[in-house]
Amino acid sequence: MGKLASITCLFVDIGGVLLSDGWDHRARKKAAAHFRLEWAGMEDRHRMVFDTYEEGKLTLEEYLDRVIFYAKHAFMRAQFRSFMFAQSQPRPEMLDLILRLKSRYGLKIAAVSNEARELNAYRIRTFKLDRIVDFFVSSCYVHLRKPDADIFRLALDIAQVPASRIVYIENTAMFVGIAEGMGIKSILHADWKTTRARLASLGLPDDGGEKGDHGPG
Repeated sequence: MGKLASITCLFVDIGGVLLSDGWDHRARKKAAAHFRLEWAGMEDRHRMVFDTYEEGKLTLEEYLDRVIFYAKHAFMRAQFRSFMFAQSQPRPEMLDLILRLKSRYGLKIAAVSNEARELNAYRIRTFKLDRIVDFFVSSCYVHLRKPDADIFRLALDIAQVPASRIVYIENTAMFVGIAEGMGIKSILHADWKTTRARLASLGLPDDGGEKGDHGPG
């Protein structure tokens, strides 16, 4: 029972684990095609400002000013914002898994994620993430962004749980490596089935649910 008793907290990425990515390369490419924007120019401008935006130092309106609406377009801001938000989709089987584990083992759940403020708020509200997550260490709130190791240090300080008693679920290999270097057991997430099995091997077996179960919300 040693392993079973040792894990008291999960650190969980949002984009790519609990939900789809919010505003990734594929979503931006879809937006460029949908709104008939010049892709290369849009992507260049995005790269120049996106880290600052995700660190909470630009509002969504400022981001759009610099990336899209520096020129006139036939579509409105509200249309583009709605398209951005609509790219977020839930991963129901992962939402359901984390909720079951939280309930069964009394785990603390922390989201440690690179998220822009307005998209983060939309995603929390729309997919009821606050029913699962106890606190959000989002880049837009803490002004730190993975791969900066300080975001993990801050999450540890907030959680008040030793690194050895935490499991981190993340879909980016570099970020997994950083967390592991700090003594945090980490899972490189690929899909529900393998992550569920890996959690069981770390002392958190799931007591129910099959693929296709629906998550909260």
